[in-house]
Order: sequence, then C-alpha cells, then structure tokens
Amino acid sequence: MVKISITVDGERHEDEVEPRLLLVHYLRERLGKVGTVVGCDTSNCGACTVHLDGNSVKACSVLAVQADGGDVTTIEGLANGEWHPVQAAFKECHGLQCGYCTPGMIMAAVDLLANNPAPSEDEIREGLEGNLCRCTGYQNIVKAVQLAAEGGAR
Repeated sequence: MVKISITVDGERHEDEVEPRLLLVHYLRERLGKVGTVVGCDTSNCGACTVHLDGNSVKACSVLAVQADGGDVTTIEGLANGEWHPVQAAFKECHGLQCGYCTPGMIMAAVDLLANNPAPSEDEIREGLEGNLCRCTGYQNIVKAVQLAAEGGAR
C-alpha cells in the first residue's frame, strides 16, 4: 500500500492505495465521484476525463499514486452551486443523448476553452478528438462548445 494525499473538488483526501489502482477507480470507489465514468479502461473513449492540476487527463490512464499531491477536478466539482457555462451550453444545445460520454466531453471542452477561448469548428473537433460519442454524431456537441465560447449559455 502507498499513502497518497490528493485534493479532489477542493477537498483534501489522504488514503492508502494499491500502487496499481487507477485514478478513475479511486475517484468512483473511494470517493463516490461516479460522474467520472468508466467507458473502456483503455483510454480510447475519454468518458473518464477529469482535470489534474488544471489539465484534462483520462483517469483510466493515470494511477492514483501519480496524482499524489495533485489537484483533481471532476464533473461534480466543475460547478460551484450552479451549472458551469459549458454544462449549460450542453443542455441548451442538447449536446447529449444517452449522457454516458457527456462528463468527459464537458471536461475536455472546458480544458479546450481554457487554452483557446475562441476556437474554430475545426479546432473544437480536434480538441474533442480523444472523446467518443456513440449517439449524437457530434454536431450538437460542437454547437454547445461554440455557444459556451461565445458566452451565450445560460
């Protein structure tokens, strides 16, 4: 067992974990952050995307011990009492169907907009490239990111 200290959604946690425990399983099973979903366990789908020290990462490709000392934001911690503008834009543009990929898409979109506040459609598509959706065809997801970039989401 390895002792880790990690801040998740603004709350500090100290735990002992198996060295091979994936961050996604730590978040879901130890901390109850079930908004971070397990889609593939191979880092192909992006459903488990979270922010680690301000950058989006696929939590199924990061060990919990690698996040030691880090600051993690999950979909649950993204909004502080009200919806984040990207969440509101996804709702307004119906950028989801089944919703399984939505947390990871939103986390990737927030990171994209933090680095490029006015992306083109091509830049949005490229920025979300590592996140797969099997339901929507991506058009409404792209529209949602465009709306959030414009500041039009309520």
